[in-house]
Amino acid sequence: MPKPRYRQVSIEDTPYYHCISRCVRRAFLCGRDPQTGFDFEHRRQWLADRIKLLCSVFAVDLCAYAIMSNHYHIVIRINVEQANTWSDEEVAERWMKVFSGPQLIHQYLGNADLTESELEWVVELFATWRERLADLSWFMRCINEPIARMANREDHCSGRFWEGRFKSQALLDERALLACMAYVDLNPIRAVMAETPEKSDYTSVQERIMRPDNDNLMPFKDQNEDGIPFSLKDYLELVDWSGRAVKKHKRGYVPANAPPILIRLRMDAAPVLDYLAKDYIPSFGALGPVSMLRAFAKSVGRKFIKGHAIGNRLCPEQL
Repeated sequence: MPKPRYRQVSIEDTPYYHCISRCVRRAFLCGRDPQTGFDFEHRRQWLADRIKLLCSVFAVDLCAYAIMSNHYHIVIRINVEQANTWSDEEVAERWMKVFSGPQLIHQYLGNADLTESELEWVVELFATWRERLADLSWFMRCINEPIARMANREDHCSGRFWEGRFKSQALLDERALLACMAYVDLNPIRAVMAETPEKSDYTSVQERIMRPDNDNLMPFKDQNEDGIPFSLKDYLELVDWSGRAVKKHKRGYVPANAPPILIRLRMDAAPVLDYLAKDYIPSFGALGPVSMLRAFAKSVGRKFIKGHAIGNRLCPEQL
């Protein structure tokens, strides 16, 4: 039975999450469907535009993404502190970029005279919107629902477009974040859709290579003080190195040119290659050192979270 989202997300433990949504029907989300011959390539742009729009509205930073034929991956940071700095008016303006909003809110923003009870209702609604703008479920809902409606309309059908709820995975430390971002960016290479990161269309790594100063993606630490805790150069070296190793089936082999970042983070190259070469979507709800997995399980009210074995290999306990 699926677990409620509050038992999968704990912002107190980590703001970083890996989310995946997959189509339920045989018809593709994007690309050419070999069953029907129809080309849905244009839907990639639908999804890319929607993700970036919502990251500009919500208190969410986009770390990595990859839009595949029948599913997509995103790695995001939920920035609750940022949401708490917004004024009520900014919260309303952001929310109404996605939803129309009730008439009373439009009257309030237009400086209309409201009764005391109406003002109380407005204040409560602003508090609700502020909370939702830093909520993972609302963010994913606002991505998936419009895309499903557009695809169903184009397919002349109704019903589910996505395969149940989206899957989420908590990334508990910087090594888990690094490995997961690379895993996401390497999806097209593993699927033989691209030969190199710069040719991997609709991925964050291609966007970072082609437009390193773009503001759609969360910057790295060497680009901004409040950035992903690595340098862009280190990350691109890791993706390029591991992409070559995966493509050449060097799983378990430790190349002599392993990026220095793996040494600094105490990440052994063999487990990294093994993780990045996986073709399936990780089923465990969190990734990180075993001690952090146990603390996260306690925070979300669960006795155990899968992933101890890979957590030991990929994110060994710091000395």
